[in-house]
Amino acid sequence: MPSYEELAELLDPATTVLLTVECQQGVVGPDSALPELAEEARSSGALGNVARLVSGAHESGVQVLHAVAERRPDGRGANRNGRLFRAAARLPVQQISGTEAVRIAPPVEVADEDIVVRRLHGLSPIAGTDVDALLRNLGCRTLIVTGVSANVAVPNAVFDAVNRGYTVAVPADAVAGVPSDYTPAMIRNTLALVATVTSTQDVLTCWKRPRRSR
Repeated sequence: MPSYEELAELLDPATTVLLTVECQQGVVGPDSALPELAEEARSSGALGNVARLVSGAHESGVQVLHAVAERRPDGRGANRNGRLFRAAARLPVQQISGTEAVRIAPPVEVADEDIVVRRLHGLSPIAGTDVDALLRNLGCRTLIVTGVSANVAVPNAVFDAVNRGYTVAVPADAVAGVPSDYTPAMIRNTLALVATVTSTQDVLTCWKRPRRSR
């Protein structure tokens, strides 16, 4: 684990972007297509911690990006090359563009300065989307990855960001997956190898305390 000084340097608001992954009504909301995941995201406190981080980012001037997964009503352009995609197409709740299902779920709040990035295909919030170009234009050096799920989208985001040269931080208590014991195992055995694992409170503390003059 980095020292406070190292973490504060890493999370400099001027060069840090907070990414929320699939924190949308149809995934983590009360009418989720994936009720087990939605329950875990809420009962574990992960969704609440994402909301705390987003609020802290707004107060500290940290740019927030919300990554949303959706599909056209006719399904054009969506993947069909895996069991996950075929199963998702049969779910009673569909992540259709423009519907309530693809709106960011409370208690996460979207500010006017936030950027919402939507994708119609794939498993990653970064690969094949506008996120990389946006991060570079924003001067991002460190990307904080939060949201769901620790099973698929979150590790995809972490590895894609690392492969593109960003430093990644993962607040372990702001990520959820199923079953509940899978998330800490994924973080400890996989994500910790390439990302800085931290906590919601430590991130917020770094943003609130004055930085040392150089």
